[in-house]
Amino acid sequence: MSNDNGVRVTHAAAQAQAAETIASIPSVLSEYSCTLCKKVFMSYSDLKYHYETEHADAVLPVTVKLHVNGRDCEVLVEPQSTLKQTLQFKLGLTGAKEMCNEGACGSCTVIMDGRAVLSCTLLTVECEGKDIQTVEGIAADPKWKPLVDAYCKWDAMQCGFCTPGFLVTAKALLDRNPHPTEEEIKDALAGNICICGTYPRHSTAILEAAAIMAKGGLVNG
Repeated sequence: MSNDNGVRVTHAAAQAQAAETIASIPSVLSEYSCTLCKKVFMSYSDLKYHYETEHADAVLPVTVKLHVNGRDCEVLVEPQSTLKQTLQFKLGLTGAKEMCNEGACGSCTVIMDGRAVLSCTLLTVECEGKDIQTVEGIAADPKWKPLVDAYCKWDAMQCGFCTPGFLVTAKALLDRNPHPTEEEIKDALAGNICICGTYPRHSTAILEAAAIMAKGGLVNG
């Protein structure tokens, strides 16, 4: 597969990059930044005092502990921040995309406690203690190479913007149903929209990946 610059990227390189991104997620907060004036504090109590004295009418950010792609981490977010925003801007996980921002397109799909959910409709504070997996976590896991390879083999993408959402939804489906029918696949992907119209390719790719994973093999050998 190729990146946006036309440079060929191997699956091993993409897997390593995804693993590196996940590994770079900080486990604990080392500083607390004011979202209004950008002043940085070394403790949450100092940040709280700063808001009380200088931004009394503003909403104080909160700390939230998340479990993302197998890693525990702590983030400082505003109470109204969505999980999508936190993944992208706080943790550097850019795989979940933002298209409609209304929960209608599926491009921001992640897996939470085994279910495919829309990260643009979830507040980060609602996700504390949940097990969250993003497309980076799938890419970094060798078990799911057949699914990634099948998507590439069958060109189940064009512009690629919606592809992470489809892939995450497909993974959630295969977790609960390793041998889905074509109709079950279509039903599972019904909430994912592709402007390029690649719909038939997704079923083909997922069916092939499911068959290969059942045999313990790989799409490309």
